[in-house]
Amino acid sequence: MSDLVPADTTEDVRTRGAGVSRQVAVLPVGSFEQHGAFLPLATDTLVACAVAREIAGAYPVHLLPPVTISCSHEHAAWPGTVSISSVTLHAVVRDIAASLRRSGVDALVVVNGHGGNYVLGNVVQESSARGERMALFPAPEDWEEARERAGVVTSLLTDMHAGEIETSILLHAHPEMLRPGYETSDFVADDRRHLLTLGMSGYTDSGVIGRPSLGSAEKGKELLASLADSFGAYFSTLTSDG
Repeated sequence: MSDLVPADTTEDVRTRGAGVSRQVAVLPVGSFEQHGAFLPLATDTLVACAVAREIAGAYPVHLLPPVTISCSHEHAAWPGTVSISSVTLHAVVRDIAASLRRSGVDALVVVNGHGGNYVLGNVVQESSARGERMALFPAPEDWEEARERAGVVTSLLTDMHAGEIETSILLHAHPEMLRPGYETSDFVADDRRHLLTLGMSGYTDSGVIGRPSLGSAEKGKELLASLADSFGAYFSTLTSDG
């Protein structure tokens, strides 16, 4: 699991920054929440870090260690889930961005691995309104392009939690973290209009909403490759002088 923590020295960061007009930092934000009986509580963190590392392999960015606990209140009915408030997460990301700016890194991309972190969109909007350079990645459109390129069968609506996409990425990036059972754990609940009121337990007993049985390492590899390609537009926007 050592790949969750970047091994850069301060000189590595200095050298990388010397070759670009603006330095861009990438912050993976995951969660610590239930993902059924076959995926670890740290699944969202593992996914966010896999995406961030794919980006760091393709662009000269400053890769940060992940935020591993976030807003998982909808999963509170399951043992092991831990959350912080949206106010706390908002403050953490803002503090990290401010610290980066003081050290000469003036652009931050938040790579979000958990759909319940709604507040991250507000953080980016507010920061951008203040003239700071910040982006949230991936957008739903980036996931949709990745889904199509990788041959993911399940729609983004159906593939809500511990489904085909997350299972595929972990089968590729961390196969040792999966336990038996994903092959027989498919469960669909597309109408979730009361999710914020009822939480996940109002829609699933297993904690799964999606079709993990369709996951594969090959799909996981293509998902990450597609997201890295999509990131190019974000990098250009954050490093441009316009």
